[in-house]
Amino acid sequence: MIRVHFTAADFARVRFASRPAPLQELNVALMKMCSPDDTLLFGRWRRRLLQSLPPTVQPLSDLVPAEVAPHFLDVFSDSLKEGLDTVRASPPELVRAEIERVYARQPTPAPLWLRDLYRGDGGAWRLLRRAQHAAFDTALRPVWPLVQDLHRAEFTRHALTVAEHGIGAALTELVPGARLHENVWEFEASYERDITLGGRGVLLLPTFHWTGPPLIADLPGRPVAVTYPAGPGLPLSPGGAVGSDEALAGVLGRTRFDTLLLLGEEHTTSALARRLNVSNATASAHTAALRGAGLITSTRAGRAVLHRRTALGSLLVQCPGQGTRPVTVSDRGSP
Repeated sequence: MIRVHFTAADFARVRFASRPAPLQELNVALMKMCSPDDTLLFGRWRRRLLQSLPPTVQPLSDLVPAEVAPHFLDVFSDSLKEGLDTVRASPPELVRAEIERVYARQPTPAPLWLRDLYRGDGGAWRLLRRAQHAAFDTALRPVWPLVQDLHRAEFTRHALTVAEHGIGAALTELVPGARLHENVWEFEASYERDITLGGRGVLLLPTFHWTGPPLIADLPGRPVAVTYPAGPGLPLSPGGAVGSDEALAGVLGRTRFDTLLLLGEEHTTSALARRLNVSNATASAHTAALRGAGLITSTRAGRAVLHRRTALGSLLVQCPGQGTRPVTVSDRGSP
């Protein structure tokens, strides 16, 4: 059982990662590859990945010789370059302590390059960076657009839950069987642990390559990061991607999705109702939910209320690297 102890300040500092974290997604993909899941689909995925990984990736196997990984690999930056730079900037004392911890029970000494990393050698750091980059290119880059789409849908789902039911409901829905009792968030794990936040807050990050219990990163002076499984429960494949429109509409509901698309330009409530072919009351209810999730803003102008999409709302309705798509709203009614 994991028990996370909140203060009032911590509840105000719960944050859902707005974008996926390339290196953390890579970490869990490699963990899954090494897990004893022998189901047919995961077995095929594991064999295909093992066969395709280049020799450049070998240092990662040296760095994580068993199930225990050094904590300086737990990086939650939302770009690959920034994540790699963050790993390189890890405090030397943390790197040394973590290498010692990982190899404390190993029957063989650490490889030569890892002893160089322990001493802070620049060549060893470059070797590790190439290994992480090559592993990402092989394991994740082909499915990264799907990871981004799934993440956007998951982020939106929780934003709406928080807007309509509060942060407590979002935390209890995050992990099956999770409970929030007063100021303690509890969820099942294979070990007992109490974590006191003390004002640091929590970062919640969905992952789409892990099906086990949530993974906890608890480093001093940083928010406690909880990486939780949110995928379909099957290995991701490039051919399995769904359109980002469909993924987001499935979470928001078709009418709210259409509302968000329309509000790239300012609309009054009555204008939205006409475009969506719904009543003014229905349009008002949908804009209230989207506003509560931070996806639109609403301002009063005389007797009318003007609505427009926020930067976050625009982020959600844009495909990576593309602009906002135009929308033609038909008679779809409410979700």
